[in-house]
Amino acid sequence: MHLTFLGAAGNVTGSCTLLETGSSRILIDCGFVQERKFQDRNWEPFPVDPASLDAVILTHAHLDHCGLLPRLVAQGFKGTILGTAATCDIAAIILRDSARIQQEDLRQKQKRHQREGRKPKHSYQPLYDPDDAEDAIQQFSPVPFEKSLEIIPGVHAVWYEAGHILGAASVRIEVEENSTTRSLLFSGDVGRKNMPLIRDPVIPHGADTLILESTYGDRDHDMHEAIEDQLARVICDTHQAGGNLIIPSFAVERAQDLLFHFTRLLRAKRIPPTMVFMDSPMAVRVTEIFMKHKSLFDSKTRAMLDQGVNPCDFSGLKMARTREQSKAINQIRGTICVIAGSGMCTGGRIKHHLKANLARPESTVLFVGYQAEGTLGRAILRKPKTVRVLGQEIEVKARIEQINGFSGHADRNELITWMEALDPKPDRIFLNHGEASVAQAFAKTLHDKTGIQTQTAEYQKRLSL
Repeated sequence: MHLTFLGAAGNVTGSCTLLETGSSRILIDCGFVQERKFQDRNWEPFPVDPASLDAVILTHAHLDHCGLLPRLVAQGFKGTILGTAATCDIAAIILRDSARIQQEDLRQKQKRHQREGRKPKHSYQPLYDPDDAEDAIQQFSPVPFEKSLEIIPGVHAVWYEAGHILGAASVRIEVEENSTTRSLLFSGDVGRKNMPLIRDPVIPHGADTLILESTYGDRDHDMHEAIEDQLARVICDTHQAGGNLIIPSFAVERAQDLLFHFTRLLRAKRIPPTMVFMDSPMAVRVTEIFMKHKSLFDSKTRAMLDQGVNPCDFSGLKMARTREQSKAINQIRGTICVIAGSGMCTGGRIKHHLKANLARPESTVLFVGYQAEGTLGRAILRKPKTVRVLGQEIEVKARIEQINGFSGHADRNELITWMEALDPKPDRIFLNHGEASVAQAFAKTLHDKTGIQTQTAEYQKRLSL
């Protein structure tokens, strides 16, 4: 058996790991790389022949875990793509939206380049088109939680609820070869307890080898102030200043969490009546998928539903589905809130709202998710004098705020607690899905605390198990 990290090794996004047994090849996740310095990897040929793969296992439906599936299929992968039912439903929306956004962004970029006399680094072609996305979706195969399935002869897999986003899972894989059984546990993105809407993470059955995410492996979430207290303060301050509140948000989970908190704050009259625009067709569709999978909600959310309260809807919420509706938002006078994607400001409609509001001292840009190094979101968080948005240098005069408590990722202590609850304990741990310095610091922490051999994933390094 061999393991090769083809993404999220020394960086956060682009999760993709190859597991090779004596008779099979399985890919765990196939994600889009979002950090600017690594984005060329999206265009490179896959390091492994897609036609040689037997299956793809999805931990969850975020773009950085599923976003390159259409490219994989277009280049020859014919096998099954396995994920939980909610993951398959949400990933279908994300892939269709990704294909559409790539086409729209390329059209805008081509216009800018023609105007500025520039040439693209890559051709004026998207990584994949809507037909490629549909081809990939046709290969989806939904699986249940906590049921062992033989995905190919000699290889069994079990999906355990990870509590990160709706449908997210940690996946335990058991391989039988030469009368010997070896097991691996892929944590996926580990969630947190007591988060809105979804249930808490389930502790999986342990395994010989653990592949563990390390996004927040060098820090603990700052929870000195409750999420709703922080959100209410930012909303009220922005309303009083007469500006707009712009929230870059991931369309999956984070957008729905925001609607949940807005619903509670408005019902408690802790914030003034505010017009809130969900300017993300994908987030609108994902919210509808959430209501399809109510069985995955936690007890508090189900109680709200029993009382006839939609946890993701309130008076003043407007869904912007079309480009025309999106453009009209920036013509509105008075305080509004705009929730738009992408969460790291790497594409999509959020860039237009940033362009319209970053230079306004009365407006606020609120970050509620992780901003990877090399993304526009991380650049804005540093509060520079200017940033480049849609080909123009824009002054940064708006207030820049961040609420870390929204994070759907377990922090250092939460990851350690999750890992220590595994039974049996792993013999070996590999850390992926984290910036290099963070993963290295976490590797030392884990080894010092547990004595388990722990090392960081290295890009394209093939390891014998």
